[in-house]
Amino acid sequence: MKLSILAALFLGLAVDAARLAAEEKKEGAMNPSNEVAVIKTSEGEMVVQFWTDAAPNTIENFKKLARSGFYDGTSFHRIVKGFMVQGGDPLTKDPKKESSYGTGGPGYKIKAEFNDHSHERGVMSMAREDNPDSAGSQFFICLAPVTRLDHQYTTFGKLIKGDDVLGKIGDTPVGRNSGGENSKPTKRVVIESIKIVPADSVK
Repeated sequence: MKLSILAALFLGLAVDAARLAAEEKKEGAMNPSNEVAVIKTSEGEMVVQFWTDAAPNTIENFKKLARSGFYDGTSFHRIVKGFMVQGGDPLTKDPKKESSYGTGGPGYKIKAEFNDHSHERGVMSMAREDNPDSAGSQFFICLAPVTRLDHQYTTFGKLIKGDDVLGKIGDTPVGRNSGGENSKPTKRVVIESIKIVPADSVK
């Protein structure tokens, strides 16, 4: 009798353990910290790993916009050699609105989440106006270390794939924009899509 009770007990524990492992696996697959962004551009693909420990609200906003297709068809409208490439402005979907590039957004602002992740090559950070809490959808990716921006702009991720693509975008010929800055691409560099996918689905 004791043996059958013990056997049933061990069987119950085994079933519970299996169920727990399955639930943990399911939770892990759905865990936002296991997600990455695949940025498909006219120059190739880049993959960004998010820093969920540093800027959770910024990341959630970026993912929400990406999933809604907000970034699809936009372009990198500002490219500063040796500094960064900037995109995420919905106005860049329309070439006729070129004079207003850099002023567009999602129609709301998000609060800054300045953190200790430094602006190094491949780091992704939110563009903003003078007000620290004025970021919306525009972002930039650093072409080189820019430590003067640390704790001034919200870094939220870094490229883990596609550094060569970033280099190609950064090498795009530029001319002067309406403000006199030598950063206006002479050819359109399109963000075809930004997909949020499980990290283990990216080879």
